[in-house]
Amino acid sequence: MDPYLIQVNGHGDHAPVLDVHLKTNGTSISLGKVKGRKPRWAVRASEMSKTTFNPVRAIVDSMKVEPNPKKAMISLSLGDPTVFGNLPTNDEVTRAVKEVLDSGRYNGYAPSVGYQSCREAVAAYYNCPEAPLEAQDVILTSGCSQAIELALAVLANPGQNILVPRPGFSLYKTLALSMGIEVKLYNLLPEKAWEIDLKHLESLVDEKTACLIVNNPSNPCGSVFSKSHLQKILAVASRQCVPILADEIYGDMVFADCKYEPIATLSTNVPILSCGGLAKRWLVPGWRMGWILIHDRRDIFGNEIRDGLLRLSQRILGPCTIVQGALERILHRTPPEFYHNTLSILKSNADLCYAALSAIPGLQPVRPAGAMYLMVGIEMEHFPEFENDVEFTERLISEQSVFCLPATCFEYPNFFRVVITVPEEMILEACSRIQEFCEMHYQGAEGAQDLECDK
Repeated sequence: MDPYLIQVNGHGDHAPVLDVHLKTNGTSISLGKVKGRKPRWAVRASEMSKTTFNPVRAIVDSMKVEPNPKKAMISLSLGDPTVFGNLPTNDEVTRAVKEVLDSGRYNGYAPSVGYQSCREAVAAYYNCPEAPLEAQDVILTSGCSQAIELALAVLANPGQNILVPRPGFSLYKTLALSMGIEVKLYNLLPEKAWEIDLKHLESLVDEKTACLIVNNPSNPCGSVFSKSHLQKILAVASRQCVPILADEIYGDMVFADCKYEPIATLSTNVPILSCGGLAKRWLVPGWRMGWILIHDRRDIFGNEIRDGLLRLSQRILGPCTIVQGALERILHRTPPEFYHNTLSILKSNADLCYAALSAIPGLQPVRPAGAMYLMVGIEMEHFPEFENDVEFTERLISEQSVFCLPATCFEYPNFFRVVITVPEEMILEACSRIQEFCEMHYQGAEGAQDLECDK
């Protein structure tokens, strides 16, 4: 064995110096003098944390405004259907979870992609001849948000880009930027009930495009794409060979005069990762149960994407096992009248809100066809004292104690979003206050021009 000689020199206030000699076969080789490291604290936030940015939180947190103390606050901002207690989940859903909890059979770890029996239950629920599914095509996740995160992570590398709707759910951008993925925004058209501007969409595709996100039904728009429009979207994806990440968390939450078409049922060649979950349709967003449905009938994803999803799912070892255990019963035993009653309430609120806001000068609501939202255009030229939608909604809070999200949160200025899950009497009161607010600040063409001249 060759001996090593390490000599340490140093004294007083000087850092120690290592004088390293390597002796081998009787020959001594000097490796030079290396100044020792002086330990010091240098803890810094990671680059990923620094690039993680939620535009909704950034804008809302910057709105330093107090509501009118003389009026009770009405919040039409949060997409949580449980907030006001008027939309409880079905008793069958809660009983299923209680029985699983009492059984004591689901207290341990599950496979990271979910229990096989639970994956089979989801596959059976969504399986249809146009888009067949088996258990191996289902990845269970911690809510639809994690489903979207895993789908993005498996499809896109840092430096690539994804195509995201504008206006659109802010989480897409938040997740993408934290992963070093560029976001390209394609336009939705309010005058066409928020259909995609297909020419604009296709113009954004390049060699670095990793996927197209299609959100249907839409948050924040409440729009539902027709079958023919979905087919045109698929034609773009097929021509450009771009896979689709379908955010379908509001799937089947459409009003009676409209039909929801899962995008995977309309294509045999475009590979699709469809993200969904219990949160909205079953009214339990806090239970954090979501899934990815892998539609790949031409084997374009192949084993590589499936294996990638498996590896990514192992980072947190899957969603809550208690809810997994109840999943089959929730999916297959929830009575149809529960879904019907929920949609009846949402449709009634949407109609009330749309009618009331349509009658207010300076506002242009876009009629929703599903989900839980309605978008309202602000004719800013008639409200010249406000710089933008953020200032408009700030003053709405301070004067009328009504909180709507400015659509700048969704990359779409001069609109605001209304959540329609609140009780009917609150919808009516909120619309009445919005009318009072707009009548107070509305300026006709001549008045607006005079105000501009005074500035």
